[in-house]
Parts: sequence; C-alpha cells; structure tokens
Amino acid sequence: MTRASLDKQPHEVASMFDDVAERYDLTNDVLSLGQARLWRKEVAKAVDARPAQKVLDLAAGTATSSQPFARAGAYVVPCDFSLGMLQVGKGRHPWMPFTAGDATKLPFKDDTFDAVTISFGLRNVHETDEALREMYRVTKPGGRVVICEFSHATWAPFRTVYEEYLMRALPPVARTVSSNPDAYVYLAESIRSWPDQPTLAARLQDAGWSKVAWRNLTGGVVALHRGFKA
Repeated sequence: MTRASLDKQPHEVASMFDDVAERYDLTNDVLSLGQARLWRKEVAKAVDARPAQKVLDLAAGTATSSQPFARAGAYVVPCDFSLGMLQVGKGRHPWMPFTAGDATKLPFKDDTFDAVTISFGLRNVHETDEALREMYRVTKPGGRVVICEFSHATWAPFRTVYEEYLMRALPPVARTVSSNPDAYVYLAESIRSWPDQPTLAARLQDAGWSKVAWRNLTGGVVALHRGFKA
C-alpha cells in the first residue's frame, strides 16, 4: 500500500489515489458523515455553470464532482493526474473527456475555460502557488475560479473535536471502507497542515486573481474560495 508523505511528491500522491480509486466516493461519503454531497452542491452553485460554457474540473478523480456542471449544460473537462482515478471514472462516465494532467503544468492553451474548479485536491498539489497561476493562465478574461478545500474550523471547541476526529476516528473508519486506509492517515495530516482561509485568499491574490472571497461551510471545516480573472 502507498501512503504519500507531506512533502507531496507527485508520483507518491498519484500512486496513493490509484490505490483508493475504486471505493473513493463511497469512502468520502462515509468519512464526511454525508456532508460531501452537500459540499458538492455548494460548489455547483458557486461555479454557476451555464450551457455552452467550458469548465475545467481539476483533481476530478472519477468525475463525481463534474456531473452537476454537465447537467447544467456546460462542456466539462475532468482532469486528474491519477490514472487509476481516470480509468474508474471513464468506466462510469464513458462520454466525458477525461484528461490526464498535472495542476502545475496544465495541458491546455491560455484563456480556454470560463471556469476552473478544484475540490479537495489543491492541498495535494506539490506547488500550490504554481497551480494557482496555471489555473489563472487557462481561464478566460472575466472567468472565475472556485476552490473547495478543507480548512480551519472557526469555533475553537468545535475545532478541537474536529481535529480529534481527523487523527483518531478517521483512520479506524477508513480501515472498514477503504482499499488503502493508510492513505487516509496522510489525508488527515494534510488537512491539519493546510493554511487557513485568509492565507489561501492571499495566495490567490498573489497568483493574479481579483475579487477574492471565501465562504465557510460546516463551521469552517470546509471553505469555498472564489476569484475572477480581470
């Protein structure tokens, strides 16, 4: 079994996600206590995909996250660097244009997409700031980015309970439902080490995005960040 280290070497992370691909969506639903579906709905609202728009869904995995954009009539490109995830996704959604790609070196031309989104994947990218710049590059002027990522709970008592769940309860639960429970130890550690909401907003601005704002979900356990390309 593969467990990536927190220095996030791309081949380690990709291999780890290859190992968990088959049961990844089920495991996420269980570990999030059903909240993952609510978070996906909020991402869809924030992206606000429209018919004929082009949407890039990064770290799309099996493309569960891509389906709301497709149902809205947008042309959606699910992109991931885990070939295992892409293979499982292609089996489930053979009509979608799955694309293998690294978020720090996207295989798309400048100014291609009306919206770029990434859910629960940015913290697994080796060079976060480079990825934010690449998202900016491939977005059309006037287009937007939406990032859904685990963040920092805003109420201190809840934050304590949440972190205890991450490090103590999450691995045993993962062992019962995941094909690679060690991967979820890494995921818990990566959540705890991820920057808070204002820090990520500042990094988005440094990458060129304007009108950057965020909204907390589930008490700040998850945050939606959005920005626009002038």
